[in-house]
Amino acid sequence: MKTLLVVYHSMTGGTLQMANAAVAGAAREPALRVRLLHAPEAQAEDMLEAAGYLFASPENLASMAGLMKDFFDRCYYPVLDRVNGRPYATLVCAGSDGQGAVRQIDRIATGLRLRRVAPSLVVCTQAQSPQEIAREKKIGEGDLARCRDLGAALAAGIALGIY
Repeated sequence: MKTLLVVYHSMTGGTLQMANAAVAGAAREPALRVRLLHAPEAQAEDMLEAAGYLFASPENLASMAGLMKDFFDRCYYPVLDRVNGRPYATLVCAGSDGQGAVRQIDRIATGLRLRRVAPSLVVCTQAQSPQEIAREKKIGEGDLARCRDLGAALAAGIALGIY
């Protein structure tokens, strides 16, 4: 059975809510196994065993979260040239536009020769003050539905061999 690996990091809960929604959407695909791993737990072996990936990160200081970068740092060379062409998509929970985190993940995925199969999904929380940035996030149902749809589409594409 093929596996979709969802790797995430979240400090205030927003990205985790998005990742869980995507996992719920992907879990509708009976011919696919879905694994959700926190970035510090994810290893190169997990990437090698997966047929596709969903990377979920908050944007911190116009960058992906440090623990997501750590995941890529640990896994990059062990999987290089062994995951070529595999599909991926990205979720970003951001206080503003999220494009810094998207660019970083896309740059790393390009180096790994992964294939982006959907536009990056960015949810903007508008958190700009220190208090708003640090508070627990609540992602709206409309945005969670978009995450579920992305997870379902990615899972169906992998299960059907489209990607």
